[in-house]
Formats: sequence, C-alpha cells, structure tokens
Amino acid sequence: MSGLGQHSAVLAWAVDISAVLVLLSLLAAFIRLALGPSLVDRVVSVDLITVLAVAVVGMVAIAADQAAFLDVAVATALVAFLATVAFAWYANRRADQFRERDKKLGKKGEW
Repeated sequence: MSGLGQHSAVLAWAVDISAVLVLLSLLAAFIRLALGPSLVDRVVSVDLITVLAVAVVGMVAIAADQAAFLDVAVATALVAFLATVAFAWYANRRADQFRERDKKLGKKGEW
C-alpha cells in the first residue's frame, strides 16, 4: 500500500470510478472513429483516444504509486499534440489546394 493513510480508500474509489468513465469515453471515441463520417471526425476521435490514454496512464501512476508512469503520460501527450498540429497543417494545405482548384474552375466553394 502507499503512504496515503486514511485517504487511500477514497483514492481507490476515485480511481475506480474514473477508470469506468474513461473506458466508456474510449468506447464512444472508438465508435466515432469507426463511423466517421469525415476525416476530421476520425482525427478528432484519435486525438481524444490519445488524451484518454494519457488519463489511463495517469490513473495507473496513482494506483501503482509510481511517479515514473507520469513521464510516459507527458511523452504521450507531447506526441499527440504534435500529431494534431501536423494534421491541422495538412488540412489547411489541402483546403488551399481545393480553393485554388475551385477558383480555376469558376466555382464558389464554401471554405
């Protein structure tokens, strides 16, 4: 057991309840990933899954009383942030390409 004393029972309950809620959120995110309907929906769901993975690692760090797991959570969060920024850059560039194509064809697209 950890050195939390009388608060360990409350903390254990909090971690258990949090784990159930995070697992339900993961299920919803995987459903959104599978159903889409657009690429942006799928990317946002993948980003949510990585955030929830960071939450799971944080809960494991609390439950195991091991601070070393927090390093894994921080590294995962940084990689997820960089992936989100890369996708935003890609989506912006892709939208610019569609705007140029529509301009050449004389269409008025809503971007």
